[in-house]
Amino acid sequence: MPNPNSWEGDDVPGRSVWLRILGVVDSVLECLVEEPDGSVVAHVRPKHRQRQRCGICGRRSPLYDQGEGRRRWRGLDVGFTRFFVEAASPRVTCQVHGVVVARVPWARHGSRYLRAFEDQVAWLATQCSQKACSQLMRLDWQTVGRIITRVVEEASRGHDRLDDLQRIGIDEISWRRGQRYLTLVIDHATGRLVWAAEGRSKNVVERFFEQLGPQRCAQISHVSSDGAEWILGPVEQHCPNATICLDPFHVVQWATNALDKVRRAIWHDLRRSGQPAAAAELKGSRWALLRNPEQLTQAQTAMLAVIAKLNAPLYRAYLLKEQLRMIFHVSCEQAVSLLERWLRWARRCRIEPFVALARTITYYRADIEATLLHGVNNGRMESLNTKVRLIARRAFGFHSAKALIGLSELTLGGLCPPLPGRQTW
Repeated sequence: MPNPNSWEGDDVPGRSVWLRILGVVDSVLECLVEEPDGSVVAHVRPKHRQRQRCGICGRRSPLYDQGEGRRRWRGLDVGFTRFFVEAASPRVTCQVHGVVVARVPWARHGSRYLRAFEDQVAWLATQCSQKACSQLMRLDWQTVGRIITRVVEEASRGHDRLDDLQRIGIDEISWRRGQRYLTLVIDHATGRLVWAAEGRSKNVVERFFEQLGPQRCAQISHVSSDGAEWILGPVEQHCPNATICLDPFHVVQWATNALDKVRRAIWHDLRRSGQPAAAAELKGSRWALLRNPEQLTQAQTAMLAVIAKLNAPLYRAYLLKEQLRMIFHVSCEQAVSLLERWLRWARRCRIEPFVALARTITYYRADIEATLLHGVNNGRMESLNTKVRLIARRAFGFHSAKALIGLSELTLGGLCPPLPGRQTW
């Protein structure tokens, strides 16, 4: 007896319209069935040319058996109604991958969701919070993570993001408490994330260069970093033609750290010498000393004037910090000359943190001059780090690095699919 809640055969109205609504391609609609819970199930079968293909590589293969019977794939909701697609799921014998479930044209291998459904989930995950994505698509967040992984893996197979790399930036980001880090690699030409891995060590960076291969390593012309030895060592070993460029932000940060050490040392001396009022005033001068002059408030400018009059060593340390910062704001020829004068001044300033800084900058001098000459820095890298932190914050944290890497690659690696049915402009 036929099901009164179904359309079958020639009675199915607008077959092609229903297939477009569901996002099912290269298929034949057999019937529509309304389930007791109000959902609608479309019974389909692949067109002849799409049958008996390996689910992994798509190669035409002989039939092995009928598998576990019919399967269902969830599609996009239509209004308030859930839609599912149901079809047979035979297995085939692939010459390369062995016995696998046959490919279906409407879904990715190993998934129980339509391709259009997964593409919309992936797009939403890059645009809104995990709660909004989960509620709108009626999924738990773990399922969203698995969908993102499948979308990223398929997009990565379509093109190799490591091809044609010439100028790259390498940096780390803390993604969770307890010294949990990710190592990120960015392509300066496109600004995209091209590689990410859990950890922060020499072995992690070497894994990237091993994946890149000797031929592509030889094509790397510039590498920007913060000067960490766990980055510079593998770069020098694997990239013989690469020029290392030290990030200006970190160089200036070294100077601000040295200045703060001077301020704290003078503050402790004032306290020990019985001058609590002067020590208290100096304690409140931290931001007046560390901020750029053009960003100082009126009160901070006045405090800086008092320091210049009453505390010559601290003001001299402030001027050393400012002159080092200005090196990165003038032309290359002026900057190289200014750097030489700064080093002479810092070596004889008799302020121990800046004497030590002069030794450090002398060690990295070639890398700093390369930055001045080529203009390659970690500015884009720091911007990308901020976006990764925003992704983690928007999702209220991640329990695994793999999930954060997948969503970061989807959002920042150029792998995010467009919304189903929309043209990309």
